[in-house]
Amino acid sequence: MSVVIGVRIPKKLKEELEQLGIDYAREIREYLQRRVKEEKAKKLAEALDKLIEQTIEKDYSTSWIREERESRS
Repeated sequence: MSVVIGVRIPKKLKEELEQLGIDYAREIREYLQRRVKEEKAKKLAEALDKLIEQTIEKDYSTSWIREERESRS
């Protein structure tokens, strides 16, 4: 299923697109699809960075606590 999105552009730009044979509807669709893909990848990378950071902090805390306990023995 698809929906229609309206975009206002200068008349001169539309004329130039048509003169050059550029399928602007396809160009806009492809651009929006690419942007969605980029944003999803960015959010995934941020989530992975956060997970890695938490894991590193947890591992550091665990090893630090272990060292402290062993030094007291």
